[in-house]
Amino acid sequence: MLINTIVGQFITNIPVRSLEEAIEKIDWYTQRWKIETFHEILKSGCRAEDSKLRNAQRLTRLISIFCILSWRIFWLTMLNRTTPLLPASLVFTSTEIKILDTIISAKNNKPVNSIACYLNKLAKIGRYLNRGKDPLPGNIVVWRGFAKLTEILIGFELARICG
Repeated sequence: MLINTIVGQFITNIPVRSLEEAIEKIDWYTQRWKIETFHEILKSGCRAEDSKLRNAQRLTRLISIFCILSWRIFWLTMLNRTTPLLPASLVFTSTEIKILDTIISAKNNKPVNSIACYLNKLAKIGRYLNRGKDPLPGNIVVWRGFAKLTEILIGFELARICG
């Protein structure tokens, strides 16, 4: 009876014969929003569909890179919401930290060397306003911040190589 009530809310073609199996299918379903968010970053942030590449091998390589970027953005956004006090050095390179420190001063309530502090800096270069009642930075402003940070990193590396 309980199984029918739980499963009655979902339609599936996967057999459900016990409460444990029903809970497993519900757990699978709860992961759906993460998958959809990942695809939203891939589609909207990376604009994977706008690629002009027509060669399958090149498209595969491009989408592979986009998947890594999308995963990193989603991962950082979720880390900021679940464990914001972890050290920033766990998720940002020392060069990224130096650049973010140079561009954005730490004038917020976040602990100085935390993920929250540096994700906030990253989001600010992605046009996050950081007003008092604003929600935590989302995937879009983090994406925009990463795009700008990547451009700055390329310039930084070129200056180091070329002098």
